[in-house]
Amino acid sequence: MEASGASITFTAVANAAGVSTWLVYAEGIREHIDAARARQANDSPAPTPTPPGKHTTTPASLRTDLAIARDQIKTLRAERDKLQQRLRLQLGAEIEGPDRAHLTARVADLEALNRRLVAERDARTVEADTATRHVAELQDELSAARESLRRVIKSQNRTP
Repeated sequence: MEASGASITFTAVANAAGVSTWLVYAEGIREHIDAARARQANDSPAPTPTPPGKHTTTPASLRTDLAIARDQIKTLRAERDKLQQRLRLQLGAEIEGPDRAHLTARVADLEALNRRLVAERDARTVEADTATRHVAELQDELSAARESLRRVIKSQNRTP
């Protein structure tokens, strides 16, 4: 850049090197850029004051500004695309996932089903207890009938 006479700035050096501007401000690199800027300032004639409202631009500075703007645009577009992709994924997850109202209704349905099943279980338990008592009563009656039958058979066997 020094040999071509292009204006040496940190941004111009970063763009020419294809690196981020923070890197050219790093210790070790900054000193070289400052030295090149000082040499350029000593070699070039003193700038003539420009009238207020007018700016002096050179084709090289315009190209540098254009390159910087293009890099910024490219970076911003990449960031925009990345954010759009994340938004698409988030919205897709929201659309595919069940909504809160649906989940609340499902929980209410399951609770009602659970209450009904508990009531049925309790009714079946009562029925089973009743059947068990009835079986016990029938077994007692059967035992009594057998005993009675034995007595009748014994009494008939004794009677000649």
